[in-house]
Amino acid sequence: MKKILLVITIVGTALFASSGEGLIKAKCATCHTLEIPKAEMMPSFKAPPMDAVMFHMKDVISDESEMKAFILDYVYNPDASKSVCESHKVQKFGVMPSLKGKVSEKELESISEYMIATYPRAKFVSTIREILRNDKMRGLVNSPFLMNNAGLPHMTKLLIENWDKAKLGLSDDQKSKLLVVRKNTMGGIKKLKGKINELENEIAEDMMDREDINTLDEKIEEVAKMKIEATKIHLKCIADTTTILSDKQVTYLLPFW
Repeated sequence: MKKILLVITIVGTALFASSGEGLIKAKCATCHTLEIPKAEMMPSFKAPPMDAVMFHMKDVISDESEMKAFILDYVYNPDASKSVCESHKVQKFGVMPSLKGKVSEKELESISEYMIATYPRAKFVSTIREILRNDKMRGLVNSPFLMNNAGLPHMTKLLIENWDKAKLGLSDDQKSKLLVVRKNTMGGIKKLKGKINELENEIAEDMMDREDINTLDEKIEEVAKMKIEATKIHLKCIADTTTILSDKQVTYLLPFW
């Protein structure tokens, strides 16, 4: 009986080790945490959590066979330009080392099937969507712009996310020009934002002190003027950026424009 139980245990262990779940724990979990990530875990991450990897992958690729092909290619021939994650995340974690010779195609097939079926989990997706909603609200509250229409894209943010993507295909000359646009844009906005925040806080304090609203006209008009100036900088950034990019690149960044 003991021998039978031992054989069953050995067989069961071997089957688990060769399954998608067993393989992903053995081959991937050293760098990509398989837990649902929490804020306090972030400093210890060597690479994006598996939930995050698949969240981004499924956002970019919808066909399951294409996902499997992508995983096989990226694991064997990793490159920043192929990544489905934002470019600044790739810069933070670096490009993963090739696992060619360390994991077979058959094993990758099982791993990819398990990844696609399991990740991202609903709780992670819900948390990410809540974070994105909160970020959007904070952005509106702290915005220095007179116009916050969703149809006016923040080009510098989009470019940071896609900077090294092969599909965007920025040339060195384009990157050089875009960095100048970013420097001028961020410098101008930062300067105005500080002044706007300071003046808006003064107006809020005046209202708490029950100042006569008519005495605030000058400050309110000054805030409006600065927001107009900031909005013009924003619009100029969009115009300058889209002039540097090709029509195909603009369509990639702004598919509904």
